Amino acid sequence: MKTTLTAITLATLLASTSAAAEFGVNIGAITVAPDDSSSSLNVVEQVAGLTAGSTSVAVNSNTQLGLTFDYKFTPNWSVQLIAATPFSHDIKVKGSAIDGLKVGKTKHLPPTLLAQYHFMPEHQTFDPFVGLGLNYTVFFNEKVDAQLEGALDALNVTSGNDLVGLKLKSSFGLALQAGVNVKLTDSLGLHLMLSKMDIDTSARVQVNGDTIQHVAVNIDPYVAMVGLRWTL
Repeated sequence: MKTTLTAITLATLLASTSAAAEFGVNIGAITVAPDDSSSSLNVVEQVAGLTAGSTSVAVNSNTQLGLTFDYKFTPNWSVQLIAATPFSHDIKVKGSAIDGLKVGKTKHLPPTLLAQYHFMPEHQTFDPFVGLGLNYTVFFNEKVDAQLEGALDALNVTSGNDLVGLKLKSSFGLALQAGVNVKLTDSLGLHLMLSKMDIDTSARVQVNGDTIQHVAVNIDPYVAMVGLRWTL
């Protein structure tokens, strides 16, 4: 009798999970808007005779094609993977007499995996949710801008034969999310979400492979997406 009850319970759980299962694909515009801060360019400040602590670096916003996938395995819980085409960002100096000086540019990919809680599983059209997860950001294609190269040359830090490079360290951090899925038909809808991601990196300006300036950069962007949703 006990075995029979256990089998019935398992069958009921599997049936309810199967009924709740839903796979969604979301495609649309996704924007990374940095809420940035950084340490100062202390070496540059010293060489250029600037006030200590008067400079920092800033990173601009960028919009790309977002592609996210989510799987709802119970009425209230799902997991989502956020992906996108590579983001491209310009890096500039902020503050002092060299405000706006272009340091360089970089590309990055920030794949993020979140667990989502859905507040209104019984509602057929409006599906608000919150999420918590982990983000991994990898930077690549870093390039130094000619403005930085010219400034270093003018300050006699480099000469015309020196090779100036830029390197950014990969980042691993938390991600928070809130959003809503709006069903338009049985298989088509809208996907709206806003995330706050913890992306901290270190940028190194190098001359002939040797680091001459190190800056800790907290990018910590808001990530917003507006897209179409297909439910499978």
